[in-house]
Amino acid sequence: MKKAIALIGITSVLAAASQAGAVTVTLACGTVGIELQLCKEGSARWAKKTGNTVKIFESPALTNDRLGLYQQQLAAKSSDIDVYQLDVVWPGQLSEHFVDLKGKVPAGEVSAHFPAIIEADTVNGKLVAMPWFTDAGVLYYRTDLLKKYGFTSAPKTWPELALMAKKIQDGEQKANKAFTGFVFQGKNYEGLTCDALEWIASFGGGTIVDNSGKISINNAQAAKALDTAASWVKSISPAGITTYDEEAARGIFQAGNAAFMRNWPYAWARGQEEGSKVRGKIGVAPLPSGGARNAATLGGWQLGVSQYSKNQAASIDLVRYLTGPAEQKIRAIQGSYNPTLPALYKDKDVLKAVPFFGSLYNVFTSAVARPSGPTKGKYNQVSQAFSTTVSSVLNGQSKGQAAVAKLATDLARIKGRGW
Repeated sequence: MKKAIALIGITSVLAAASQAGAVTVTLACGTVGIELQLCKEGSARWAKKTGNTVKIFESPALTNDRLGLYQQQLAAKSSDIDVYQLDVVWPGQLSEHFVDLKGKVPAGEVSAHFPAIIEADTVNGKLVAMPWFTDAGVLYYRTDLLKKYGFTSAPKTWPELALMAKKIQDGEQKANKAFTGFVFQGKNYEGLTCDALEWIASFGGGTIVDNSGKISINNAQAAKALDTAASWVKSISPAGITTYDEEAARGIFQAGNAAFMRNWPYAWARGQEEGSKVRGKIGVAPLPSGGARNAATLGGWQLGVSQYSKNQAASIDLVRYLTGPAEQKIRAIQGSYNPTLPALYKDKDVLKAVPFFGSLYNVFTSAVARPSGPTKGKYNQVSQAFSTTVSSVLNGQSKGQAAVAKLATDLARIKGRGW
C-alpha cells in the first residue's frame, strides 16, 4: 500500500514537472479553403500529445500579403511567431531568419520526402524548412456538362478547352446568365505568376528566367501564350477574371456556374463537400497543352522555425509532427492536400478519398518550378514584374510580343550586377 502511494506521489510530481515545463508555440497557418481548420486540428493533436499549447496566427490568404507581413516580423527579429508556413519559393529569400533543421530532424525523416522539395528547402547547405504539402495546378471540369454537350473527355489543348467552354457556356446561359466557361487566377499577384507560367511553359516559351539565370521570356511562344489567355477574357471567362484569386474561382465553380477551372488540388475536397452544387460531378485532368507539353506550376508549403523563437526545441518537434506521415495522411484525405511523402501516393485510404493523386502522380512530380532558384533574393521583384506584365495583356493594355520585350528589359534592370 505504501509502495502504491509512493508511486502515485512520484507520478504526480512528474506530471507537475512536465506541466511546469510546458510552453506555448505560435504557428502561422494559411487560411485558404479548409487549411486553417486542418492546421488547428493537427496542432491540437500535437498539443494533447506533448502537454504544450499551440497559439494559431491566421495569415493573410494572398501569398504576396503573407510574405510582406512575414518579412516585417522577421526583419524586426520578432519572437511573436515561432513556426512559419513558407511558400516553396521563399526559402532563398528568407533563409537567414530560420533555424537549420539539418541534424535537428533525423536524416531518415528528411529522406522520406520528395528529394526535389528537400532541395528547394535547402539553401547553401542549410535545411530552412520541412515540406508540409506540395501542389501543382490542375484542370477541374464538369463531367455532367461534358457528357450533356457531347464531349467524351477533358480537353487536351488550350484551343480544345476554348471550343468546349464556349459551347457549354452558350448552352447553359440560356437558363443561367451567370454561367461562364472557364475560371482561373487572373488577379495581379503570385497566383497569376503560377497560372501564366503554366501557359507559357505549355507553349514551349520557357520559364521566364532559365536555370542558368538567363532571362528567357522574350520569345514568340511566350507572347503567343499570353495573347491566347487574353482572348479568353470576356469570351469564355468573365470580364472580372482579372480580379479572381483561388477562392473566387472556386466559389464560382463550386456554385455550379463554370464548366472549367484551373486551381490547386485543395479545391477537390471543397467541391465534394455536403451542399456543394457540383458534388459528384467533378473531373480532374492535367492542364491543357499549348503544343509543347502539359505544364503545371509547382506550388506547396513548408514549415520553418524562426531563429528568433524562444521555444525552438518545442517548435522543431511541432514541425516534425505536422510534416510526418500520420498528419500528412489526414490532410490528404480530409483536405486533398498533396503529401510530400511518396509512400502516401500508394496508400489505399488516400487514393480512395482523392483518386486523381494516383492518375496524375506524374503531374505532381514533374511540375514546373518558378525561377526562385536562379533569381535568389530578387525572385519577388521578378514575379511581381511578370504578373504585372501578364495583367496588362489580360486587361487589353498590351499585346503579347510588346509585353514580353518590355518585361525582358525590366528584368535586366532587376538583375543588375547579377541575381
